[in-house]
Amino acid sequence: MSEVVYEETATMIAAGELQSFVPFGREHCKNHPNAFNLQLRELQPASELWSSDGAAGLVGSLQEVSLQERERECWQLRKGCKGVREEDVEFEEELYTAGTVVVWSQGSRTQASNVYKAFTVDSPVQQALWCTFAVPQSKKDEEEVEQTVCIVQSSCVNVHTVTGKDFISPLPFQVSNVWATKFGLLLERKNTATDAQLGIPGEPLPTVFSMLHPLDEIAPVVCKPTALFEGSHVQYASDATMKIVFSCCQPSVVVSYDTVQGIHSVWALRKVTQDERSTVLRCTVDPIGTPLGLMASGLLTSHLRNISRLDSPGGSGAGAGTGASAVGTSSPLHYSALHSHQNRIMTSSPGIHSRVHSPSISNMAALSRAHSPGMAAPSFSGAARFNTSFHSPSLRGHHGLLPSPNSTVNDTMLVPEMEPIVPDLCMEQLWSETVTAGCYREMSSQASKVFLTSDLCENRYLCFLVESHQQLRCVKFIESNNTSQLIFTSVATIPAKDAEPLQNIDAMLVLEACGSLVLYTGITRVSKVFVPGLLSPTFSLSNSVSHFSTPMESVSTPAYAGSRHLQRLDEAAMPSPVTELRGPNIKHHEGSFLEDYTFQHATPYIHALRDPVCNRVTLELSSGAMLRISIPEIATSELVRKCLQAIRFILPKEAAMKVLVKWYNIYNAPGGPSAHAEWNLFVTCFMTLMGYNTERLVWTRNLHFEVPLSPVIAAKKARPSDGGSEEDLDYLLGSHYHRQMNSQPFCSNNILTETMFSPSTPSLKLDSSAPLFPHIPALFYVLHLLYQELQLDELQRARASSLVCLLQQLARDLQLEEYVDLYWRDYPSLIGFTESCVIDQALIGQMQRPSFLREEPPCVLSWLSSCLRGEEMPPFPCLPGICQRTRLMVLSYALYIIGDENATSTDISKYLAKLSAGQKYYASEPHYRRLSSVKVKFSSESLAEQLVVWLTSQGFTLKDLESVPFGVALPIREAIYRCRERPCSDWSEEVCLLIGRQDLTKQAHKMTLAKSKASVGSGLSLEPPVTTEADEEEDGMSDIIQEVTGLIWSQDLRVQEVRRLLQSSRPVRVSVVQLPEVSDHEYIEEKENKLLQLCQRTMALPVGRGLFTLFSYHPVLTEPLPVPKLNLTGRAPPRNTMVDLNSGNIDVPTNMTSWPSFHNGVAAGLKIAPASQVDSAWIAYNKPKIPELANEYAGFLMALGLNGHLTKLATLNIHDYLTKGHEMTSIGLLLGVSSAKLGTMDMSITRLLSIHIPALLPPTSTELDVPHNVQVAAVIGVGLVYQGTGHRHNAEVLLSEIGRPPGPEMEYCTDRESYSLAAGLALGMVCLGHGSNLIGMTDLNVPEQLYQYMVGGHRRAQAGASRERHKSPSYQIKEGDTINVDVTCPGATLALAMIYLKTNNRSIADWLKPPDTWFLLDFIKPEFLLLRTLARCIIMWDEILPNTEWVKSNIPQIMRGTFDPSEDINMETMAQAQDYITAGACMALGLRFAGSANSDAFDCLYEFARTFMKIMSFAGTAAVQTGYYNLQTGLSMILLAMSMVMSGTGNLKVLQLCRFFHKRTGGEMNYGFHMAHHMALGLLFLGGGRYTLSTSNSAIAALLCALYPHFPAHSTDNRYHLQALRHLAVLAAEPRLLVPVDVDSLKPCYALLEVTYKGTKWYDETTVELMAPTMLPELHLLKRVKVKGPRYWELSVDLSKETQHLKSILSRDGVLYVKLRAGQLPYKDDPQGWKSLLASTVNHRNPGVRAFKPEAISTFTSEPALVSFAEFFCKASDEIKHRDDTLVLFSAMLYECVTQECPEMLPTYIAIEQAVGALRRGDLQQTFPLWQMRLVVELWDSRVLRGPTNRHDALLTSEFLPVMKNMVDVALDGWLKDNGSVLRSYMRGEALPKNAQSIALACFLVYRSIPCLRNTNTQLESCSSLGDLLSRSSQLRIPLRDLLRLVPVLLGSAPGAQTLLGFPLQAF
Repeated sequence: MSEVVYEETATMIAAGELQSFVPFGREHCKNHPNAFNLQLRELQPASELWSSDGAAGLVGSLQEVSLQERERECWQLRKGCKGVREEDVEFEEELYTAGTVVVWSQGSRTQASNVYKAFTVDSPVQQALWCTFAVPQSKKDEEEVEQTVCIVQSSCVNVHTVTGKDFISPLPFQVSNVWATKFGLLLERKNTATDAQLGIPGEPLPTVFSMLHPLDEIAPVVCKPTALFEGSHVQYASDATMKIVFSCCQPSVVVSYDTVQGIHSVWALRKVTQDERSTVLRCTVDPIGTPLGLMASGLLTSHLRNISRLDSPGGSGAGAGTGASAVGTSSPLHYSALHSHQNRIMTSSPGIHSRVHSPSISNMAALSRAHSPGMAAPSFSGAARFNTSFHSPSLRGHHGLLPSPNSTVNDTMLVPEMEPIVPDLCMEQLWSETVTAGCYREMSSQASKVFLTSDLCENRYLCFLVESHQQLRCVKFIESNNTSQLIFTSVATIPAKDAEPLQNIDAMLVLEACGSLVLYTGITRVSKVFVPGLLSPTFSLSNSVSHFSTPMESVSTPAYAGSRHLQRLDEAAMPSPVTELRGPNIKHHEGSFLEDYTFQHATPYIHALRDPVCNRVTLELSSGAMLRISIPEIATSELVRKCLQAIRFILPKEAAMKVLVKWYNIYNAPGGPSAHAEWNLFVTCFMTLMGYNTERLVWTRNLHFEVPLSPVIAAKKARPSDGGSEEDLDYLLGSHYHRQMNSQPFCSNNILTETMFSPSTPSLKLDSSAPLFPHIPALFYVLHLLYQELQLDELQRARASSLVCLLQQLARDLQLEEYVDLYWRDYPSLIGFTESCVIDQALIGQMQRPSFLREEPPCVLSWLSSCLRGEEMPPFPCLPGICQRTRLMVLSYALYIIGDENATSTDISKYLAKLSAGQKYYASEPHYRRLSSVKVKFSSESLAEQLVVWLTSQGFTLKDLESVPFGVALPIREAIYRCRERPCSDWSEEVCLLIGRQDLTKQAHKMTLAKSKASVGSGLSLEPPVTTEADEEEDGMSDIIQEVTGLIWSQDLRVQEVRRLLQSSRPVRVSVVQLPEVSDHEYIEEKENKLLQLCQRTMALPVGRGLFTLFSYHPVLTEPLPVPKLNLTGRAPPRNTMVDLNSGNIDVPTNMTSWPSFHNGVAAGLKIAPASQVDSAWIAYNKPKIPELANEYAGFLMALGLNGHLTKLATLNIHDYLTKGHEMTSIGLLLGVSSAKLGTMDMSITRLLSIHIPALLPPTSTELDVPHNVQVAAVIGVGLVYQGTGHRHNAEVLLSEIGRPPGPEMEYCTDRESYSLAAGLALGMVCLGHGSNLIGMTDLNVPEQLYQYMVGGHRRAQAGASRERHKSPSYQIKEGDTINVDVTCPGATLALAMIYLKTNNRSIADWLKPPDTWFLLDFIKPEFLLLRTLARCIIMWDEILPNTEWVKSNIPQIMRGTFDPSEDINMETMAQAQDYITAGACMALGLRFAGSANSDAFDCLYEFARTFMKIMSFAGTAAVQTGYYNLQTGLSMILLAMSMVMSGTGNLKVLQLCRFFHKRTGGEMNYGFHMAHHMALGLLFLGGGRYTLSTSNSAIAALLCALYPHFPAHSTDNRYHLQALRHLAVLAAEPRLLVPVDVDSLKPCYALLEVTYKGTKWYDETTVELMAPTMLPELHLLKRVKVKGPRYWELSVDLSKETQHLKSILSRDGVLYVKLRAGQLPYKDDPQGWKSLLASTVNHRNPGVRAFKPEAISTFTSEPALVSFAEFFCKASDEIKHRDDTLVLFSAMLYECVTQECPEMLPTYIAIEQAVGALRRGDLQQTFPLWQMRLVVELWDSRVLRGPTNRHDALLTSEFLPVMKNMVDVALDGWLKDNGSVLRSYMRGEALPKNAQSIALACFLVYRSIPCLRNTNTQLESCSSLGDLLSRSSQLRIPLRDLLRLVPVLLGSAPGAQTLLGFPLQAF
């Protein structure tokens, strides 16, 4: 054995928390109705079933169950995984398996177990285990981890994730074992007898496979053994003799066992590298050239993939056993599968035998194991490798499978090449046991347990328990420097019958062969473990058992355990040396141990250990019962724990281990001390180990123990006779050391009066042979640094006073005067006694005095103080990992006070000196590498911001800040205060938390995405208001966020009005007056005709409603989407009778409602927000059951595409919907899928669309009968998918499709216009905005061809593929060879417009000018003039101006002049042309200013709308000339243009116009006009006011499709434009509403925004103020958005840097969190700002303090702490008698804090006041508060020195600090006046005065920062003049004003000393 096992003998610790253990799953399964249970129930009456009266019932009831059944019960425990962030709740999880049931339960000490999940599967469970799978994320680098339970059955693995996903992975072979690893599952294939026959001798099958994710393929694992000769080579893990016995995630290793050699090996498991993958998959060239020299492709072919599907064993193939192959339980495989591949199997080049042999085995042995001398590197292929399911070897046809060596090659060439299965993981061998001849008598058996453990000194071990040898072998390993590899160093063995690791106490519990439990840490034996109520067999052998009570009775609670068991332990548990000697002898024949000794079976003994979790473990007793025990921790008190850490850090490992083990034993002795005596115990133990005699030292003798000490602690004498082994404590155990010590608090003064031992008494000498004696100086120093660390934590500081007693003792003995002085200054009341132990000079030489121990004690407070004074300081020593707080504070000061920007990155060594311990050298801490990246970003920022960001990155939080002492914390608080005023918008959540801006924290917290309806974006309450009428909810508009709309439009009810106008779910009111002459029958007809007119409007409403409710709803996945019904009935007043269209009285067009219900479905689907959780199943789940609703569902699909959810629909479902052949569904689906894949050029979607477009199919393909409208939709789909890509082929096809001629058999003859238009729009989209830069399309002459389509002319010869199609012309439509302009013009015009969009290309624009002669004007349709004008204007984008002059400038000159009546002018033509051109220009204006709410544009458009309405209202000449239809078209376009400009703003004037048109239902108001008007209404309130329109190219294209100016005449009209395209307007919508939400109340509120525009060529940079909630302008126009004060904290978002932050805010419902400032009221409550509390007190502050009534605090702040403070401390009350001045002082503090907006300063103010008060009253016990006060004053001074400009930044701005400072000065000066002699005697180094004076003196020295003058007294005393004094004291670094206070004392009592410089001392 390489390491000596250092062992403490005969010590013992007690285990705690004993309880009997029954797996919870067993209890749960009792009530579970599964087969196993039923079987049991038949055998046994129910009452006895697993009864709880002990194990007997259980055993009885299980005995009749067959053995096989009983074995199936198994369970495992682990530590609970889901920790709540604040306090990690510690709990255990159990996974219990029995039969087919798996139960996963959780429970902790405080909470009973409960079932988390239970699973039942079909076949018996072979194994259940937890496993985490990595889910690779497409975007990010880091992988998400999914926690799962894997349940292994014989044929498959069920995987259930915590998030609720279930997978079933079929297994292609039988599995013997499954292991969870870091990457996923590792599967071991079961070896069957048939392997040898099936495989080729040279090529064994792989045995280990991996599954990285349940959806991934099972792939073989590659292994890389360490080879003997030429480096390791890679091969598949195919050795049947290798069994895996253990796997582990951290570090990722696998332990295997070789069944033949009996050797364990350790392998590292990692992802396979590219080279290894190619090595294994490579086709090796056969060097010998056998006939089989074909592809040795080393592949697992895809047969592995198919195997699980082949269910029936039949099939072709010679000699295939038909029925027999499916014997056995694993998945059936067939022979026929093998036949097709038999010849691909081949041997590859002979390589070295794959196994590793240790050299000691003879060569013969090695050869005998190799199957053939030239062992092939295993390459394998074909299913033959897998065929493991033949259980009967006698089957026919096996031998035919083995290829004979002379097979010919030719037939194999026909085999199709299979795709290889690529290996994922690689096992690389790290270590194997060496087999030495003498070591083990026989081969060791497989390890029954393997685990990792670590010891108290952080060594790590891999342990495996070899039961056959009853030993635990522990292999020590370390990580290599780059942590990529593990290095195994040495092996030690421990005799053991069983063992389990105890993770969180760095130990393991070992069950020895004799039955006693022993605790080890690593390989160091700590002690025996005493389990109350169980006796270790060793005891019962040497002592009669009689005086032990029965086991149950003696289980005692820890409270009185001490008294109960101690006397027994004295007799029994401390056996005489004789029995102990027998120990080793017993161990030689453990096997016969129980038989040899008479052992009463009545007392159960421990038989095995299992289920370790943290420090708990289960003992299995021989009786079958189980007990759960916990092993105590090494320390409970934080202070002891830290001291132990420091000791472990500084000592060499061996010494550290001794100390820790010794301490552990003392602390956990049975009946050991309670927590509060722990420190005293520690001091005693620690000093004893250093060689002190704690009996003789006064202060340690008085330490109080409540329990008698175990004899271990008694002082030790060196016994040379032992050969110097000072560990030998056996003799101590005999002493009865039970005397109770006299208790006495060691703080009291009578310590001083007790008789002192004179230093010469030999008893006080240190024992130099004590183990820690040489290390005393080093230990002293680390404890001193620990003491400094405790000073910086308010919560730990109380413990520092305990530590100081120990430190001062050591400092005295090491003769370190300055340290003693420092301790005395800190705790003058504690330290007065001067007892010291003499260390011989000779012995001092033996101590290792470390280099870092300096004369001058490091004091962190004085370091910080010097920092504030701006003095140079040496680096401060720091213990890495232990003194974290010191490190943080020192570096914070260096960064913020000294102002060194690199303090936290490159210059750390300037400020911190790292100690290096025994073996630990810390070159640098890992933190710093991470921080250097942050550094770059913040270099330009202020120091305050840098500090805050750095502290956050170190994990420093507000909670930590509260525990930093107030003086030290002040600079940090100041930095925080500065950052709070002007934070960056992009700081992380943690930084915002630290600076106390909850608004920003909430904003940074990205979880604001709505997970459910209740938590939409903002936490806005989304419940719709409860309404009285039941049918109110069904109008489909109840999801608009009321709170937001109520803020935007607070003065009126316009939203309700819009809901009224757009609802289509209630009957309409049909009021027709019955005239006397009208008969009843005619009257009914009249009413129905009226209803038919009204229904034209009702049917058009859904298009507008979809826009109004856009993205306002988050669906519940368990309910279908509510679709409001389209109600086409009416009610006639006065009796409210029903009017119905289906009565048969009038003719109603057929399928009139098909398109309206499509629109209704779209409107419903558009409510779903893009952020919702929608999946494929839910979409399919919404499919209606009745065919009438199919159209609605089609619309729903299109809507899902528009909001991006259709991409989640499975391809299978898409195919399913398209094959139904339902026209509407196809249209909706094609448009939806294309919108969802906008501009992606997605191949699969392109294929989908091409099938529906004949022109995209090859010319010879079958003619598919695709409905015309579906073709139109598909063409537009191509445009959407290829939007902006400039794809050449599609552009060419679409160009020719614009002019597609009608075909011979009447195909392409109907509705040609809409197809041509669609082709034009699609072409425009494909080349969107490319202008003349169309790459590679010059030969197509796109613009010229389009121009020809626009103006007409001869048709050109068709080129290319489409020529075949158009051979013969149509027989009906005679167009000749000219282009039919009526068909092609609209598409061509818009295509030109979109291709040249915003390019300002004048030459193209001039093509589009209206003709300037009457003759030409007569040749052009007036409608086309609208399109041309629109196209021309949007090409000349930058010339559009928002005024009437610009609009009129588009009308050609000839129409504007005065007309000569003589000319023959067609007035009608002229009027129509004029109106259409105006409408086109208005439309362009609307697009140019879409969503901008530009007032000029709006006024201009409004004026034209009024003009048109005037013309219409005159029944006179003009209207007749233009025609009502044309006027109405123009007006509709202008209305749409207005609503585009005012989109989302809900402008009242536009709303009035819409309402006006809503009411007009008669006459020529057809379906199309209603659709236009209600679309305008929808755009006006887009998304309930949360969305508006964008003017990006893509948005303009969408709007051109949606707002095409030819609206349908009736509801089935698709002749000129497909109705479905109207919904594409959604693609132009973008969220730009900013909603301020108060972070405290989570309610939306008003806030003032300041929006700064970037300068453009039309206007300079301007700033406007907006009251939010408001629409923001388009983000690319903005420079910055800022929340303005004074009501809310300022917050600025800078858009010049990046817009992503603001975009993400807007996309999450635009929620911007804001925080009210103190004393301010929200705008809603106080619009003018007159009620604000500060308004009255701004001008004169001091009266403000007086006038401040504490009652008013609640209007200032909502913080409960402040309100309570005002309640209890600022009001006079009867119970508490405050002095008045205290009340006033407290009120002033409160006022100061609240108005300055730094409530967190209140504790600081109070602490200062308390410190000063205590000093004045003279009841300070320690000088710590004065230290803090001094730091505060020094910070204040440094701020004032920088100049008055900085004063407003400082936190303590008021008069408070100078007053307090003055009080301290007065108090200290008063003391000095009276007690100058005390100070003088101190400076001369005389004895310290008595208590009260001592404290006052210490206070003075600390506050005046006078260094320890013991050594320097001679210099200062002899000064004769002030100048002399100044020059001498300059090197002492005493501040001048403090030095002047000393002048009277130092210069003797010279008479004029008081007024030495001619002015009184008070001035300083």
